[in-house]
This record gives sequence, structure tokens and C-alpha cells, in this order.
Amino acid sequence: MNPATAFGRVFVDELIRCGVREAVLAPGSRSAPIALALADAAAAGGIRLHVRIDERTAGFVALGLACTSGRAVPVTCTSGTAAANLHPAVLEAHHAGVPLVAVTADRPPELRGSGANQTTEQVGIYGSVPRWAHDLATPEWRTGQNGYWRSTVSRAVASATDPVAPGPVHLNVPLREPLLPDGDADWCEPLAGRADGQWTVVVDSPRAADRRAIDAGRGLVVVAAGEPVPGWARDSGWPIVAETAGAGDVLTTGAWLLDDADFLAAHRPDAVVCVGRPTLFRSVSRLLADPAVRFHLITSRRAWPAPGHDVITVHRSAPALSTVDPGWAAAWHGADARARGALDRSLDAEREPSGLRVARDLVRSLPPHSLLVIGSSQPVRDVGLVAPVRDDVDVIANRGVAGIDGTVSTAVGAALAAQRDDPRRVAVLLLGDLAFLHDATGLVIGPGEPRPDLTIVVVDNGGGGIFALLEPGGLPDEPFERVFGTPTGVDFAALCGATRTPYRRLSTMEEMTPELLSGKGIRVLHVVVDRADLARRHDEIRRAIGAAVH
Repeated sequence: MNPATAFGRVFVDELIRCGVREAVLAPGSRSAPIALALADAAAAGGIRLHVRIDERTAGFVALGLACTSGRAVPVTCTSGTAAANLHPAVLEAHHAGVPLVAVTADRPPELRGSGANQTTEQVGIYGSVPRWAHDLATPEWRTGQNGYWRSTVSRAVASATDPVAPGPVHLNVPLREPLLPDGDADWCEPLAGRADGQWTVVVDSPRAADRRAIDAGRGLVVVAAGEPVPGWARDSGWPIVAETAGAGDVLTTGAWLLDDADFLAAHRPDAVVCVGRPTLFRSVSRLLADPAVRFHLITSRRAWPAPGHDVITVHRSAPALSTVDPGWAAAWHGADARARGALDRSLDAEREPSGLRVARDLVRSLPPHSLLVIGSSQPVRDVGLVAPVRDDVDVIANRGVAGIDGTVSTAVGAALAAQRDDPRRVAVLLLGDLAFLHDATGLVIGPGEPRPDLTIVVVDNGGGGIFALLEPGGLPDEPFERVFGTPTGVDFAALCGATRTPYRRLSTMEEMTPELLSGKGIRVLHVVVDRADLARRHDEIRRAIGAAVH
């Protein structure tokens, strides 16, 4: 089966599974795979199809169907001016709050901007009015397409029918030839939908009576960086893995345990309930993409973090969790205790400071009720790997797009806000050398401007240390050093001196005391670590934890 045909059939099937009962079509060549799938579904009684000869009329027919029924109604057209002719109906749907789904076929990316016939810029053609707009990847013969297509349809229908703000959605669908069925039914993966209905169910109601129970004797809760560990998760008894580990019932070595293939093979959960959008650890992403694990998402946002496009339910409020198997929870907590012991012994034995050791000792040294701001890239991962963040510490990290720019200024602003009502509150920023250099001008504050009390701890691994732990780390010194390592050779003492910022270089972790972190004004603590040793140390700790938990 060619990819365009496979997409059309899956697309229409998932629309029906999501409760779509009416569809409108305007004729065209590029939209043929969707048109034929709609015709087949109509012939089978799965949907009622309405065909109109021009897109403007088609759009308003769909608008009327959606307005009266309250259900999402897709209107499909071909590329070029056809897409533009849906605009009046899309605008009306926006202002009237009608769940209209505009499905515009398009040329694939290689034909855009090439002068190809009937091709224009369709991405963003309706501006800011759609509740959600998505330019789909061009269908291809490869695994993972079924989940991607179906989860996209689920999200489109859910966005259009949002109970708070219903309205139009735009799906732009680039399709390559051939566009007609070739008579071949073979495909590289099963194309069936879920046996129990739509691919992803969105539970919007906050009422306890409307909550869907999540049943799993072997369940696991994952909490993304920047998200607090919910009380319902602690009360459930389910093991909890937090990207920036929390105190109490939270596993403190969760990312390490998930990265241990042997441990995970024996302790693979039946279901994972994920709070927020995990971004730090590949071990977490692999678990969420595992087809053998049922993935439930808890988020108030419209984005669905689902690496494998396999989220079963999206809950906008706390779900109801089943009682977990006590032996299952005990196995995870026992492994966590053994792994924690191995981790601490390994860090305590270090003769020279490392990023992991700095993260652990810094979090331990924070006075109660401190504010901790963590820079992206390696420091936030170090905290998640080794430093159980206490309940009496507030943590901030720029994880929206996970950039390292603006980190010093973010911390200055956060400290100013935190200390406005409590001037004695301690604020600390932990970041890497490149993140510090990216925003060194954050230290430039005019003499008449408010200044916070902020301790900036710079872990200096001589450049892009995180790349030593990723695929580029296997490259030879050249080109690695030049294009990934990027050492700078900056004199940090001189740089701080230029802004009259107090500076101190730490040579041992014994110097990291609560008193040192509680000074007045903005000051910089500089810790130099060995980047060349980074990957080896992680491997040593991984082996030590593996030996402890098996």
C-alpha cells in the first residue's frame, strides 16, 4: 500500500473513532487519498459524507453541521487557493466557537517554493485563529506512522471540541504521489486502531465523578522537571520517578533504574502515569514510547508530550489510581535504597569535584525555604540524577524550550520576586560555564536598580560537557573539541571583576556550606570539573548501581 492511501484510511477511521459522524468534501486531486477513504467509510455507514463543488460553500456547510450537532466536523479540500477559500468559515468558527476541522491537502515539502503547480504557503494560512494547527509530516513507509496519525486526529478533535474554548482546528496534510490505491494491502506495521475506541481519550472534567480510573497492579508515576509531585501520586502508593527528584516517597535514583536494562526487564510497569512534559532523560522517553506500557498523561496544557504517539488518556485533573501491588512498590523502593547507597559511596570517593558531586552537595547545603534556579543542559540533569530536592526548596528551571540563554537574568528576576516579601530568603543559581557566558550581561545592573541576594554556582567543565554523554562523545578529539566541546578559555575572575561581582573559586566540596550560600548581594562561586572524565564517571556509577540492585 502506498503511504498516501494508508494515511487516508487511518485518518478517516480515527475520525470516526473520535465521534465524527459528518464530513464535508470539496473535490481535488491532491486530497484524493482522503476523499476515497471518506467515500468508502460513507458506503460502509460509518460516516455521512457531503460533497460540494467549491470550498467556500463546503466550509459553511461543515460550519452548520458542527454548530447544530456540537460535534467536530472535518471539511477537506485540495491545495492552493482551495485552502484559502475555507478561510471565511474558519473565521466564523473562531468567533462563534464552533468545532470545525479544516483539512487541507498540500504538496510535500520538496515541492514548496519550487514553482510547482497549485502550490502556495499553507502552513499558518489561517493565522492565529485555530485552536490548534499542525503541519503533518509527509506519510512514509516506516513504523510509527499509525500512532502518529491517530494521535494527531485525537488531538485535533479534542482541541476543536474543548469544553472551555471550542473552535476551528487546521490540519495541513502534505501528500506524495501516488495518490490513488495501488491494490496492495501490505504495510510495514499494523494499521488498526485501539480495540476500545479512539487512540487518545481526553478527560476534561475536574469532577471526581467523571474521572477515569487507571488500573495497574504494576504502575509507575513519572513527574516531569518543574512539576510538583502531586499529593494524589504520593497517596497512591505507586512508585514515583521525578526528573528533578523530590523528597518523601519519591525514588531518588529513578532515572538510573530506568536506564538499567536488566532491572527494567524484571520491573517493567504495566502502566505509566506521566505528570507534565518530561525532557531530561532518554531512559524516561524510552519507557513512555514502549508499546508494552500503557501511557496516561496528566497535563493542563494543550500539548501532548508523547514520544511514541501512544498516550491512552489525557487527564486535565487528578485521575483515580487503583491500589498498587505492595510487593511491586516494595521492589522499586528497595532497589532505590540500594542504588542510592551505591551512588553516594561513589560520589563520596571522588578526589576532585564533579558536576554530579556539586549538584548533590549544593542541594544538601541549601537552607530551608531556599529558591534554587537550575540551568539547562547538564546541571539540571545532574540534579535529577543525584540530588533529591527537598520539599522545603522551590525549584525553577527554564524547561519550556530548554535553552541555556538568559539563565542568569531569569535567576535575578526570580530572586527579586522571592525576596520582595521575604528579604531573608536564600536564592541560588546552579548553571554551567557556557550558560553563564551566554548571559554574563545579566550581571550588569544599574546602580539605582534593585539587586537581589543571589549566589551563582558555575560548574565549569570547559565547554559543552553534555555532548560527551551523547552520540558526539564517541568522536575523536578532533572534530569533537572544536564543534562540540567548544572550550572558551575565559578568565572568570576577570569577567566577574568587570562588573564588580564578588568571585570565589572552590576547590573542595567541604567549602559548600549553608553559610556560603547565604551571603549578601550577587556573587559567583566557581567550580572547575574535568570534562574528559565525565563519560567514564557516569559509566562507573551506572555499573555500581547495577551491581547493587541485581
